[in-house]
Amino acid sequence: MSRSVIDSTPAATDSSVSAPETRIPLPPRRRRRRSPLAYWLILPAVLLELLVHLIPMVLGVWIAFISLNQLTLTNWVNAPFVGLQNFMNGLDPNSSIGQAFFATIGRTLLYTVLVVGFSWTLGMAAAVFLNSKFRGRALLRTFFLVPYALPAYVGTIAWAFMFNNRDGAINQVLVDTMGLFDGDRPFWLLGDNAFGAMVIVNVWQLWPFAFLMLMAALQNVPNDVYEAAALDGASLWQQFRTITLPMVQPANGVLLLVMSLWTFNQFNVPFVLFGATSPESATLISPLIYQNSFGSWNFGLGGAMSVLLLLVLLVASAFYIRMVLPKGKNND
Repeated sequence: MSRSVIDSTPAATDSSVSAPETRIPLPPRRRRRRSPLAYWLILPAVLLELLVHLIPMVLGVWIAFISLNQLTLTNWVNAPFVGLQNFMNGLDPNSSIGQAFFATIGRTLLYTVLVVGFSWTLGMAAAVFLNSKFRGRALLRTFFLVPYALPAYVGTIAWAFMFNNRDGAINQVLVDTMGLFDGDRPFWLLGDNAFGAMVIVNVWQLWPFAFLMLMAALQNVPNDVYEAAALDGASLWQQFRTITLPMVQPANGVLLLVMSLWTFNQFNVPFVLFGATSPESATLISPLIYQNSFGSWNFGLGGAMSVLLLLVLLVASAFYIRMVLPKGKNND
């Protein structure tokens, strides 16, 4: 019996070693055919994009090169071509239109810096605060998102009532309750105070968006890094400067760009607060274009200002993307 076992063992081993590998032939690759159904499905979106964005943009550029006003509006297709005359009128520093344009550009830039700066600061502070676990965190998250979820017109109208000189909540708290301003009820929507009121309203609307984006970015930062830094003796400010800011820098770069573009083109807040004609101290570039187009019926000048605004934002965005966003890739 042992001999049969010994004799059969090499045979089994040889058969297992020398057995040829069997490969299953793969079927030939079939050429992928593009179904026309996909193009038919995206066709409505493409048509809406052309109708809402591209066609009005092309018409706006064309209007910037013609003399379209109350005299030629009825036959706007045959309006005379004036070339760069509208641009020269808008950029002439010796004319009232050019002076208003340059002053408004500077005011809008200051407005953008203040709104984006305060919105980002509040959003970052709230995101860092709610990044740690404690009771009631979910309720605070929902509460912080109320200004962003509320329709912009509704929130701005509510602020307009609160800024009312006679019976607004702002004057009732500051003057009647706290006794400030020596009993005089200031006008918040007129004069120099209008600019500050507009900044407050826009910050109130924008900072929850910054909080939401930064909170999402902080979710990807592991807690082990903070624990190791705390064991090494790093303070909270050092942890924020050396860990939090570098880790959220890629998302932070895109966030600042988006908020800056939104704020620089802001139209809803000043229009709802002040109406069609904003105070001089609170006139931004978008309301100025509206006033020249629909207030003075000079659509050619308004189109030229719109094109200039587009060029300014394109150049600024390209410079920002070139100088800032690659640093986020290096940090990754």
